[in-house]
Amino acid sequence: MASIEEPNKSSNLYDTPSSPTQPLLSKPYPSPSIEEYQPQQQQFSHQSDSDHTQFLQIAYNYGPRPFKDLPFLILFLLFSICTIGFGIFSIAHHNSNFSSLSSFSYDPTSSSCVKNTLSKHGSFIDFYGFSNFGSSSSSSFVRGLIWVLVITFILSLPIVWGVLLLLKHYTKQLVYVSLPFFIVIPIAVNVYWFVACTVKTSCSDALPLAYRILLLLFVFLVIGVVVWIFVLNWHRIELTINIIGVGSNALSRNLGLFGVVPCLKLGLLAYYVPIVVFLVFARYNGKIVPRESKGDYHCAWKQDSWVGAYYALAILTMLWSATVMLELKAYVVSGTIAQWYFSKDDATPKRKIRSALRNAFGPSAGTICFSGLIICVVRLVRAAVDSARQENATGIVNVVLRCCVNVFVAAVDFLNKFTINFAAITGEAYCTSARMTYELLKRNLLSAVFVETISTRLLAGIIFVLSAVYAVVVCAILNGVTNLGVNSYYVSLLAWLLLIVVLGFFVHLLEDVIDTVYVCYAIDRDRAEVNKPEVHDVYVQLPISRSTRTPLNV
Repeated sequence: MASIEEPNKSSNLYDTPSSPTQPLLSKPYPSPSIEEYQPQQQQFSHQSDSDHTQFLQIAYNYGPRPFKDLPFLILFLLFSICTIGFGIFSIAHHNSNFSSLSSFSYDPTSSSCVKNTLSKHGSFIDFYGFSNFGSSSSSSFVRGLIWVLVITFILSLPIVWGVLLLLKHYTKQLVYVSLPFFIVIPIAVNVYWFVACTVKTSCSDALPLAYRILLLLFVFLVIGVVVWIFVLNWHRIELTINIIGVGSNALSRNLGLFGVVPCLKLGLLAYYVPIVVFLVFARYNGKIVPRESKGDYHCAWKQDSWVGAYYALAILTMLWSATVMLELKAYVVSGTIAQWYFSKDDATPKRKIRSALRNAFGPSAGTICFSGLIICVVRLVRAAVDSARQENATGIVNVVLRCCVNVFVAAVDFLNKFTINFAAITGEAYCTSARMTYELLKRNLLSAVFVETISTRLLAGIIFVLSAVYAVVVCAILNGVTNLGVNSYYVSLLAWLLLIVVLGFFVHLLEDVIDTVYVCYAIDRDRAEVNKPEVHDVYVQLPISRSTRTPLNV
């Protein structure tokens, strides 16, 4: 009888009278009858008790964690050490004659390439002419561009802070105000370019009227598809607004992430700089040799045989490092948010970011490297499939192969969705985290893929609108106080791109927070606990999984 009472205890948390307006997840968990499952209970009583006890123990692991997935950490370090070691070798053994290849000519007497004497005066004249290259208009454009980009970067910090406060306190108002601009701004830009191209003679001659009309109609068709998507998902808008509000509130309680996550990106950039230098010097490893072309001999550069292999090694290391950094960011965010979520009486844990960083660079470093390797392989495979599709590869074998690869990539994405979040919470290995995450969400009638993907589109639309408004303001100011002319449009476009990048960083950070809160909510449901009631009030409205659920005791 113990195995029957525990599931019922878990279901008491959500035992409320059902009504047509009540969210599906607020219904009690289905419990099997004693008569129907008595034989199965007697047969699997020991196994179900142990499994259920294991599931009830899922929580944030504050204690010391054992090291997991160490072989992948060793493999990543081996890749990095080999890349740096051979890079240092390439600098020490580079051939300085590479930059002066044009000064070598073939000597028939010695059957080799010899260096000619250069005119220092001509070299000085060339350098002097290059140093004076430019004009007053180009210098004013560069000066204005630098000032605008610097001011935009400085203003982006209070803009991000303001967007976070708006999403926390006025999410509904911000979303409903931004929604019309999702349609108005593309329509205005589409009409503007059509009229401007029609009026300007050079543009109208280069692009005939028929092509301009077709392009105009195509853009309007894309806008119509966007409107249709919003109409189909209108019933999810209110729920999405609440989810964004909950995530913004969680992020506002952990503002230290705004300082840690950029530092991780800067660390990756600092890691890339020497590798790029090594790649440049790797080209200088070789020698100048004579080559025959149609009976004539000329001097050409011949790289050492190991340079190509080093390029492949360095590029793979850089790609793997990029995905490791992404998983490291998600791990640190998940560990920090989970400590806040499971804290009692809304007390903020001390040094939670430091604890998450210690676990990320310590016991879970191998898990992060393993997850980054999987994502790197999936992206390379997806890029190869997209490249084959663009080359119009035909044949039944190619079609079947692409289908199999797409199924494999979709399956990996399906399992990898919340794996790193779960690993950050529990400290388990990657494979164990993937299995337990899938079982956790399936056991609690939750989808293993976050269903409210529209929240990402809403956030992307909001930052697009805010960046577009900022670009219009910058363009108006430049046209009013400077004489850049048409260059003001290019400066405004670059300012818009810079603000999009900064706000995009904020959106990705908020997405990681939302995913972490989702996993923490699933753990709460599994343990029949409520650590954050405001989260349960929102996430309880999520649609349940459509798959058939096997009773827990069976």
